[in-house]
Amino acid sequence: MSRITPISFQKLIKVFLEIGCEYKRKKGSHHILTCPNCKRPVVIPEYNEIDVDIIKNNLRTVGLSKEEYLEILKRI
Repeated sequence: MSRITPISFQKLIKVFLEIGCEYKRKKGSHHILTCPNCKRPVVIPEYNEIDVDIIKNNLRTVGLSKEEYLEILKRI
């Protein structure tokens, strides 16, 4: 079974746009996306490699499973 590994912020933004999130704005070095049926926005820092904990936290925010995330990542 595959595991979640650090990826660039550009690729992570593409993943969330793929599931229907909408890019709202950029504040400093953080990108803010809103997703339907989410209580809070998804915040993605502008790092070369996003830490696994940040990825997992954002996946929990939108209700995306690890398996769904990895499938989307393969398509991008």
